Parts: sequence; structure tokens; C-alpha cells
Amino acid sequence: MDHPRRRGWAVLRQLAVPALALAVVATLPMTRPEPAPARTPVAQYLPGMAPASVSYGSSGKTVKGQFLSYNDFHGAIDPPAGSGAVVNGTPAGGVEYLATYLKKLRTEAAAEGRKTLTVGAGDLIGATPLVSAAFHDEPTIELMNEVGLQVSSVGNHEFDEGVDELIRMQRGGCHPKDGCQDGDGFGGAKFTYLAANTISKKTGLPILPPIDIKFVDGVPVGFVGLTLEGTPGIVNPAGIQNVRFANEVETANKWGNLLKLFGVKAQVLLVHQGGQQSGSEQVPVPGVSDCNAFSGPIVPIVAGLNPEFRLVVSGHTHRFYSCTLPNSQGTSVVTSAGSNGQLITDIDYAIDRRTGRFAEVTAKNVVVENGVSDGKGGWLKDAAGIYLKNPDTIDAKAKKVADKYRTAVAPIANRVVGSITGDIVRTAGPNGESPLGDVIADAQLAWTKTSAGAQIALMNPGGIRADFDAEASAGGEANGQVTYGEAFTVQPFNNLVVTQTLTGAQLKNVLEQQFVGFGGQTTQRILQVSAGLTYSWDSTAPAGSKVTALAFNNTPIDPAANYQVTTNDFLANGGDGFTNLTLGTGRTTAPGFDVDALIGYLGAGTPVAPGPANRITKIG
Repeated sequence: MDHPRRRGWAVLRQLAVPALALAVVATLPMTRPEPAPARTPVAQYLPGMAPASVSYGSSGKTVKGQFLSYNDFHGAIDPPAGSGAVVNGTPAGGVEYLATYLKKLRTEAAAEGRKTLTVGAGDLIGATPLVSAAFHDEPTIELMNEVGLQVSSVGNHEFDEGVDELIRMQRGGCHPKDGCQDGDGFGGAKFTYLAANTISKKTGLPILPPIDIKFVDGVPVGFVGLTLEGTPGIVNPAGIQNVRFANEVETANKWGNLLKLFGVKAQVLLVHQGGQQSGSEQVPVPGVSDCNAFSGPIVPIVAGLNPEFRLVVSGHTHRFYSCTLPNSQGTSVVTSAGSNGQLITDIDYAIDRRTGRFAEVTAKNVVVENGVSDGKGGWLKDAAGIYLKNPDTIDAKAKKVADKYRTAVAPIANRVVGSITGDIVRTAGPNGESPLGDVIADAQLAWTKTSAGAQIALMNPGGIRADFDAEASAGGEANGQVTYGEAFTVQPFNNLVVTQTLTGAQLKNVLEQQFVGFGGQTTQRILQVSAGLTYSWDSTAPAGSKVTALAFNNTPIDPAANYQVTTNDFLANGGDGFTNLTLGTGRTTAPGFDVDALIGYLGAGTPVAPGPANRITKIG
């Protein structure tokens, strides 16, 4: 006869099968959360190095384990370059180094008797460099398998190519149009993508599993994974027409209640939404494991969570932090590992065997160093000022997979397509405008001026993913030369370039929709504008009346006149909340993609200089 407890765990293991979970949730009653024990203060550490730590107390024996987490990898197979090459002064990133550090941290945990689970918080793919994007992000999925990822939430960028393509990433199979370009098939993710709040409009159920359960020395740990509710506003609407995105707190608690009903009380939320630290007089540069002057959308999300969620692994904001934040009746440890695989969050925990709840959670961020020390507290660089990479800390297996795709894409990536006079950065000034934003808007205007009669171009700042570094030389090109791979890294989405007719009044409304409270906008986003368009904005003015002095070539915009306006199709379809752009008429589509417009501009003649970033004026 089977032991009753073994039979119970056998049933519980079946809970990880989504079909059972989905069948049960329809009749799930809402349960009252149980109070969590008080937080225990932690010892003092050096600035920036203190882990976030909460001790909830234990009634007896515990099970110890480790989570390793990262988020927003964005296909960063190669080490980031330029201003993004360092994390607080330390060169970091690159998948070969990420693999090495994951193995190192797992080995250290094993020596302490801890079992490791490796988890993610979304945006593993999407907005990726050419080495991944050229193969529809199959290289990134293959490398996530190689480095041992086990479970991850989806993020908004997992939907860049639509729901069907995301499901292919999970299940495998060749691309429906391009096939399996590397010649050896595509088996899909060995890890489990969780999408608890991405709901099919047809079935009313999540498109991918909402939960997963892992066992640590016989004790269950439950994961709920979801993306931000606001995903529809920041991805191309064309790819998500058949799904809706539910509220983060309601979804997490619903599935958390289901886990609790089946006895899983150690719960982890993997959520693609986050926050950020800010500098202060006491801490001008927050450390990778600090939680200084913390704010952001993740704070109210955590505040609404059931107390069983004593760990929240977050992402989306590309910031690093390890915090302790209040949940509905206790305290949660909340983490984020920045972006691009430059950090790993090392989380140690203990679970009370009797209660099944976390008894202790401690989290800190570890920098994935890739540089060569100069022995003086700094890092060696080559003659061009590029950080040298350490060959001794490369993981050979990860490198072998990455090199296969690097070799395949090199002839395309290393082709010189133009030149620049110096670094061109995407960092915006107080007016919301950046030098690189100006250049991209000008490029799209030039691309459509003759063919579509374009007069004005607008570019969303979130679509600018990297700076141009004049000294970077991934393919051996001279200083100032720009390769196709570098241009693609700046604009990796393969958006179409479209031109449509807007009246002056409609154009004004588009610009007013940059600000919260007008036309349903929930996040301020300052569009980058092409040469000839100028205006001022006042943050203190009421919504709908912030934009003044709107002019084209020094002539005030006529509300009744028509203007030919170019954007990418993401914006034209209402992305980033710019629904007023969907009201244009006579839409035409230019040949190629937005990156082709940029390449055409970079290679049109003399080297391109940084934009002036003075077309927009902030007056209050």
C-alpha cells in the first residue's frame, strides 16, 4: 500500500500540469491570507553590498535552497559595448561569462547543501542584437537551455513577433516563413515560460502555463509568472489581437490561492514589471544590491500580494535592486538583476518543513565580470579604449553555441554601412529629446520624403535600444565607421516605415498624448522629432494643453491643414498609447524596415553628426 503522504505529493506533482490547474481555478474560492511573521533586521554591510534579507521564523526543521535569477536578457549573447559595457564601473556581460558565473554560484550553493533553481523574469528575447534576431531569437532560446534556465515569466518583448511566435519559442519547430536557418532544427525552450495573465480571448485561459511547481528535498515551491498588464500599449497591436492581459495582483493572488489550496505555500512571483532606485545625498550612486529611494509600479503590485509570496523576482525597468517591500500582510523580498545578463541575483532561502512556507529569504546581486583586472582596482583596455575580455572565465560550451551563430551572421553584421563623427547617444535631456532620437527621426524623414512626400517624422524613444559608439570595432572597422550589426542593435525591431496624412489638429493631439492624462495615456513618452518641427511643452499645464508654439519650418502649424507624417508601424498602430496616430489617412508603407532607413541615412554621404537635441523646448 502506498504511503498517504507519497500519494499526496504524487497528486500535487500533477498540479504542475496546466490542464488540472485550469480546471480547478474556475471553482476556486477566495481565501483570507494568513498573517506573516514580522521582519527581522539584518546586519550592516558595506554600501551597495547589503543583501535584502527577511527572517520569518521557523517552527523546527528547514529545507535550504538557492534561486539564481536574471531578467531582460534581450539576446545579449555578446558582451554589451559602449556606455553599457560596465555596471557601476565593472565590465560585465556576455553569455559565456553568464554561464560561468551561474555554474560558480551553483557549485558554491551545493557545497552548502543547497539545491539551485534558475529562474527568469521575462524579456529574454525581443529587442535583440542581430546575432539573435537574424534567426528569430532561436540562438537565445538555445543558449538559455545551455545555461540551465528552468522557468521564466514572459515579458512584453516576448510578444514582439506575436503570440504564435512566442508559442513556437516554447514548443519548437521551424519558423513558418524562414524555416530553420541554421540547418539543425529548433527544439524550443527546455525551460517553462509562464504567462498567467495573458489570456486567450477564445478560450478564456492562459496561452501558456500560469504556474510551475518544483520540489526541493521533497518540499514544493510554487511559481506564478506574468507580464505587466500594460503590455498591449508597448508592443505592436497586430501580434496580440487575440489575447488580453489581466491585472497583475488579481492574477497572482488567484493562482497563489490555487497553489495554497493544494498545499504549496512557499510561493515565488516572477513578474515582468519593476521599479528603480534613485541617487540621494547619502547614496549618490546606488549599489547593485541597494534599495535606495526606491519607487515604481512594482511597489503597489507587491503591496497587494498574498503574504505567501515572500519572494518577487521582477524586471522590465532594466534596473538593479534588492529590496524588502510590504505585501498585503507581511514583507516580500523583491529583486531585479538589471539587464543584458550583466548581473545574477543570488537568493538563499529556507523553507519550514512543517508549515511549508519560506522561513528566510536573502538576496544579493552578483556582477558577471568579463574584464581583466589591472591590479590597481581598475580594468585593462586596448588601444581603442575597449575593455579587454578575460579568456580564463569563458564557459566553453556556451561559447561553442554562441560562436555557431556569430560565424553565421558575421558577413552581414560586420558590413560597414556608414559613418558618424562621434558618439551619438540616446540619453534624453530635460526636454525629452536625445541626439540619437533626432538622427533616427531625420533618417525616417529622408527615407520617405521623396517616395511619400513626408514632411515630418516622429520616433518613439523606447524603440532606440543602444547608443552609437564611434570607437567600437566589433568587426575590425575603423573609428567612426558603423556596421550593419551596430545599426541593428540600435533599432532591432524590424518595424515598417509608414507615412500618413494628419491634420494639424491631429498632430497637436498626438503630441499632447505624450503626457499622462490625455487620450488615455498612462506613461509620459516624449517622441523624437525630425528637423523642421519645433514646439514647447509645459509640465505644469493641464493635460491636453501642454504643447504650445507648435511650428513647421518656423511657420505655426495650421490645425486645418494636412501634413504628411512618417512613423514606424508600431506607433501608427497605436503603440505606446499613441492611439491618435491611428486616425491618420492614406497610409503608405516604404520599402524595407526602419533599420534600412537608418542605414540609408548613415551611408548617404558625409559622416553623420549627433542631432542637436534642441527641437523641443521645456518651459515649465
